[in-house]
Amino acid sequence: MKVSIGSTNKAKVAAVEGAFTGYKVTFSCIEVSSQVSPQPFSDDETMRGAINRAHNVLVAEGADVGIGLEGGVVETPQGLFLCNWGALTDGEVTVVAGGARIQLPEELEIPLLNGIELGPLMEQYSKRDNVRQGEGAIGILTNGHINRKEMFTHITKMLIGQYEYKRQRGITE
Repeated sequence: MKVSIGSTNKAKVAAVEGAFTGYKVTFSCIEVSSQVSPQPFSDDETMRGAINRAHNVLVAEGADVGIGLEGGVVETPQGLFLCNWGALTDGEVTVVAGGARIQLPEELEIPLLNGIELGPLMEQYSKRDNVRQGEGAIGILTNGHINRKEMFTHITKMLIGQYEYKRQRGITE
């Protein structure tokens, strides 16, 4: 089975590859459009970005399965939270799963609300380079207890499980 990942981000690629440990698959990864803003700012927008990436990479790569992973920000009465969504599709069955949430520091709210993307903002905030490709905001804000790869691996495993469940039962919704 050919699994294509709609991103070249190292953390996302490693997460998908790790989630498929024990499966007989080949991987490809290319950057495809999420068709949402560079910094998704709701669950809906972040989820749509993941779904769009999954569909776009499936078509672009002619894969058996396309996977899209998207990180975003959600505004709540308690402040801004990190959110993460993933989608897996074979063109007939599409499944979606969400991941961990963590409150973002108050000092990041104004720049985020003014359109600054979380990735570059976290690099400035943490004084670290390449945060998106490595531990991610989740890694910095949890003091390394969980990183971006682990978070997206969890989401990908939920996607695989849902997909297998539906396929085994002939569900094609």
